[in-house]
Amino acid sequence: MRGALLVAGTTSDAGKSVLVAGLCRSLVRRGVSVAPFKAQNMSNNSVVTLDGGEIGRAQAMQAHACGLEPSVRFNPVLLKPGSDRRSQLVVRGRATVDVGARDYVTHRRRLREVVAEDLAALRAEFDVVICEGAGSPAEINLRATDLANMGLARMSDVPVLVVGDIDRGGVLAHLFGTVAVLEPEDQALIAGFVVNKFRGDPVLLAPGLDRLRALTGRPTLGVIPFAENLWLDAEDSLSAVVDAPVGRPAPPVGDRWLRVASIRLPRVSNATDVEALACEPGVSVRWVSDPERLLDADLVVLPGSKATVSDLQWLRRTGIAQALVERADEGRPILGVCGGYQMLGATIDDGVESGAGIVAGLGLLDLDISFEADKVLARSSGVGDAIGAGIPLSGYEIHHGRVRRSGDAPLLRHHDGRAEGSVRGAVWGTHWHGLLESDEFRRLLLTEVARIAGRDGFAVAPDTSVAAVRLAQLDLLADLVDEHLDTAAVDALITGGPTPGLPVINSALG
Repeated sequence: MRGALLVAGTTSDAGKSVLVAGLCRSLVRRGVSVAPFKAQNMSNNSVVTLDGGEIGRAQAMQAHACGLEPSVRFNPVLLKPGSDRRSQLVVRGRATVDVGARDYVTHRRRLREVVAEDLAALRAEFDVVICEGAGSPAEINLRATDLANMGLARMSDVPVLVVGDIDRGGVLAHLFGTVAVLEPEDQALIAGFVVNKFRGDPVLLAPGLDRLRALTGRPTLGVIPFAENLWLDAEDSLSAVVDAPVGRPAPPVGDRWLRVASIRLPRVSNATDVEALACEPGVSVRWVSDPERLLDADLVVLPGSKATVSDLQWLRRTGIAQALVERADEGRPILGVCGGYQMLGATIDDGVESGAGIVAGLGLLDLDISFEADKVLARSSGVGDAIGAGIPLSGYEIHHGRVRRSGDAPLLRHHDGRAEGSVRGAVWGTHWHGLLESDEFRRLLLTEVARIAGRDGFAVAPDTSVAAVRLAQLDLLADLVDEHLDTAAVDALITGGPTPGLPVINSALG
C-alpha cells in the first residue's frame, strides 16, 4: 500500500486529530509504515522534537500512534497565538516572526514551498501519509492562503474525507454545506464523509446518510461512536473548559479524593500538562477562572502561557492573584509551570512578548526572569532535588524567559548539575513541561500535597503509567476505526487517489 489521505473537518474540534491518530495506529498494526502530517496548525499546545524544534501536540500524539518520535516534518508550520490578532510563526520547528492575518499572506509562497517539500519527502519515505486539515475547508474567506485543507489537497492531488461532530448537532447540514461552498476543483477532491461522536441507534441515522449521499454523490464511510475514555493529548487549549473535569478520574485507592484546580489563563499554553495528574485514581482536576474555586483545592496549578505579562495582569484583574498570595501565606500548595512559574517570581523583564519592560510578578518565589528573543527549545532530563531526590526525570522546555536570579532552593537538577525550578515553602515552580509524566515524581508530589492538605485517607496508585494510558487510548482509537470505518474503502482512496467523476453541487458558488 502506498499513498496519502487528508482528513478535513466541518469545524475545529470535529475529530480530525483523533481520526488521523486512529487511522495511523490502525495502519501500523497492519504492518504499514505511516507518518502523520499537518501542514499548518494553530495551537499553543506544542512539544519539542528530537530534531530540536517544536510542533503541535496533536502531531506528537499522532507520531506516537505511528510508533515514531515527533519530528518537525510532521507539522512544518505552526502558529502560536499571543493575542486575538497576532501569532508567532514557527517554521520547521523554529520561531521566525510575529504575524497578523493580513501580513501572513506575504509569507504564503515560502510556506507553500516548505509544506510541499516536507510532504513530498514523507511520501517518499513512508508507505502512507495521513494528513490532517486545519479548522474547516469551508472557511472560503481564507482559501487564497490555505495550506492545510484544499490548498494542500490540490497541490498534492490527495483525496479528502470530511469528518463532522454529530454531538454538536446539525452534522448533515455541516457536511453538505462544507462541500457546497467549495470551488468545483476543490469539490472534486472530497471523496466521502465520517460522522464522529454518535450516540444512539445507527438505524435512525441511516436515512439521513442516504439522503446526504443522494444530494452530494459521496458516501459516508463510517459512523464513529462517542467514546468517553478518549481525552488525553487534547488538540488545543479550547478543550480546557472552565469547571469541566479533566479526563475520567478513577475512584481513589484510599478513601479520600485529592482536588486540583488548574487556572484557565486566557492565553494558556501546554494545557495538557495537568492531564498527567488526571490519570491518577482519586485525583480530580478542574479548570477554574474564579478565585473562589481555589479555596477548596488541595493543589493549584498555574500553567504555561503564550502571553505571560498579559495573563499576569488578568490574574490581578480577576482577583486570582490575591487568592494565590493568600494561599501561599497559608502554606497551601501551588505549582507553576513555565509561564506560570515566571509569574510566581519577583520580576519579569519582558521586551519580547509584550514589550512591557520590567513588571512585578506575584512575589511568591525569589526569582527574576528576563525574556530574550531566542526561544529555549530543549528536551531535558535530570534528577529530583526538593522532591524525589535523585530519581530520574524528563521533560521539555519551550520559553523565551530566562532565570536571571533565584534565591530559592531548586525543585530538580539537570544531569549536569544545573539547578532547575524553585521551591519556597509549598510553592513550587519549573520551566519543564511534561515533568508530571515522570510517574515516580508525580506520585511523590501528590503524596506531599496530600500531607500538607491533611488528606490522610488519600493514597497514590503504585502502578499508574501515563505512557501506558496514552498507548491504551491510541489502541482504542484504532479499534474504533477498525470496527466502525469502511477500512477497505479508505484503503482504496489512499492507494487510488481522488475518486473520478464526483458531481459538483451548487456550482454557481464556485
